[in-house]
Amino acid sequence: MADYRTRALRAKCSWGLLPLLSIALGRDMQPSNSFTGPTRKMPPSASAVDFFQLFVPDNVLKNMVVQTNMYAKKFQERFGSDGAWVEVTLTEMKAFLGYMISTSISHCESVLSIWSGGFYSNRSLALVMSQARFEKILKYFHVVAFRSSQTTHGLYKVQPFLDSLQNSFDAAFRPSQTQVLHEPLIDEDPVFIATCTERELRKRKKRKFSLWVRQCSSTGFIIQIYVHLKEGGGPDGLDALKNKPQLHSMVARSLCRNAAGKNYIIFTGPSITSLTLFEEFEKQGIYCCGLLSVRKSDCTGLPLSMLTNPATPPARGQYQIKMKGNMSLICWYNKGHFRFLTNAYSPVQQGVIIKRKSGEIPCPLAVEAFAAHLSYICRYDDKYSKYFISHKPNKTWQQVFWFAISIAINNAYILYKMSDAYHVKRYSRAQFGERLVRELLGLEDASPTH
Repeated sequence: MADYRTRALRAKCSWGLLPLLSIALGRDMQPSNSFTGPTRKMPPSASAVDFFQLFVPDNVLKNMVVQTNMYAKKFQERFGSDGAWVEVTLTEMKAFLGYMISTSISHCESVLSIWSGGFYSNRSLALVMSQARFEKILKYFHVVAFRSSQTTHGLYKVQPFLDSLQNSFDAAFRPSQTQVLHEPLIDEDPVFIATCTERELRKRKKRKFSLWVRQCSSTGFIIQIYVHLKEGGGPDGLDALKNKPQLHSMVARSLCRNAAGKNYIIFTGPSITSLTLFEEFEKQGIYCCGLLSVRKSDCTGLPLSMLTNPATPPARGQYQIKMKGNMSLICWYNKGHFRFLTNAYSPVQQGVIIKRKSGEIPCPLAVEAFAAHLSYICRYDDKYSKYFISHKPNKTWQQVFWFAISIAINNAYILYKMSDAYHVKRYSRAQFGERLVRELLGLEDASPTH
């Protein structure tokens, strides 16, 4: 990390003031020496389903087959026999997933539109499986059929799949040193929102969970997923967490539990940024740079003089810094006061923000780095959030499952773009999704050269 840590610039027991800086002093941030990128070299002939199955392999799909058949059997024992039900097979389960994934391309909320005669109908897909058979599989579909006696987690029906997905992410990709913690943007179906009535909008259930991710800021690959239930009385439920800073700190700790000792730099938004959390992470070898908000952030331990705006605003690009040990609190002015807390960048390193109209605006390197990495994540959200599966089930575990599948497909596309297969046939994200759907339904040869 920056060599300023080796010098006692300020005592660790109190905040010390650094004057306004205007001289560029160089950049000495030490990059991570570890390998970054895909851990497995995929052949040029690799298909879309080959990349998808790096995260959702056949053994996971076979477990879904077993659990779905178990649930169907138990359901019929309790509520009566279903003469139209036949046990699902692996081929049918792949087709079932393909139909669901197709809604991320068509942006149609009802997957049943495939069999209709309307705008979203697709005859070639509809011929693979009848609508009646699809609806039967949808009725009984399960990842975990039954709760074990020791299970208390509200997501027990999907947690084994999330754990498997996490292990696959870890095995398939090595992230860059700079990463971001945030809630990914999940687009609502624009056609539904534009055409539904006000009554339908009121009836639409809000999600009972929040989805947080740790994301590689240089590629967009989502490294880790954390799902927090908004209801519940367990140790992670809102009954136990009375304020949002406490909740967001718990989310950050969960997302970074495998990041200790790897010299990562984590960028955070105002809801996560706090002195206590950053000091805790520093002891684990995790360094942070976060935007600070007096209203949204936990400002415990920070000097009040840096949290209030002066009566007369300074010149644009000027900033003030206070330090406590390795921690720097930066107040930077650019048509408003922006505050940053960081132990990842030296306060004597200067950067620049480039504006299209006003040109270069001086700032600390931490501010430049924050703006650069967060802007990449915003571009990622703009590009990939529209490809989340549009199917909206009522059950929370199913909503989580389809969001997780959507993230797995986006990660698969990122690996595809970094592979030799991308140079054989350059698919866009939409084309990659279409290809994956047809391969899961058995309509395409699994080779990108065709």
